Amino acid sequence: MATVDCSTNGEIATLTLNNPDKLNAIDLAMWQQLAASMQRLAKDDAIRCVVIRGAGDAAFAAGGDLEEFVTARATLDQALHYHGEVARALNAIADCPHPTVALIKGACIGGGLEIAGVCDLRIAGESTRFGAPINKLGFSMYPGEMEGLLRLAGPAVIKEILLEGRILNAREAYEKGLLTRVVGDEQVEDEAYATARRICSGAPLVAGWHKQWIRRLLDGRPLSEQERADSFAFLDTEDYKEGLSAFLEKRKPVFKAR
Repeated sequence: MATVDCSTNGEIATLTLNNPDKLNAIDLAMWQQLAASMQRLAKDDAIRCVVIRGAGDAAFAAGGDLEEFVTARATLDQALHYHGEVARALNAIADCPHPTVALIKGACIGGGLEIAGVCDLRIAGESTRFGAPINKLGFSMYPGEMEGLLRLAGPAVIKEILLEGRILNAREAYEKGLLTRVVGDEQVEDEAYATARRICSGAPLVAGWHKQWIRRLLDGRPLSEQERADSFAFLDTEDYKEGLSAFLEKRKPVFKAR
């Protein structure tokens, strides 16, 4: 049975796309599980970073489960429901206040690329492959799923991926802005979790604010006076006082998210 498995190790949560017999292809139930898991983790103050990965080494996720499309996406109503659930999962990742890291091994195709694209950071191995060759399957990418990739890499790259249907290697994906970092295949897991630990060592409220302000600035509207004032909300936090005190006392800060 295909599942999205959740585990925690201290402040780091891991969500694993688990359908290895189909290269972790994602069916409707998995999209729904992914949305529910992300929404639950978003409310968990004990979590400071979420790592998303695929089961095994062959794939992060090789797209949606195409066998399911014949029955679960055959009509307009079904398609709207299906892709609405996909968009809900992607939005839950993008909107999560905790930083997210995609740990990418093997194939990262279609829906897998969409998931990685809405994570905050993407760590991939040298042999990973990226793309969305759905032009060869006769259907287009749902706009609600395209949005995250468009924000990440821009229209030129997304047109290349969708119009040519070409599969990119890791170096090409990195050069086009789809990846944060490329490391040796044997180093991916260590580097992804080292990244998560570096995130966890910082002030969690600050991480959430950085995500919030980056997203706000990308909409192109000038900040209001109230928003400018709100950007200094950290002044009233215990973590701000702790961070300054730790720096002056030359010790490691202990942040409590308050």
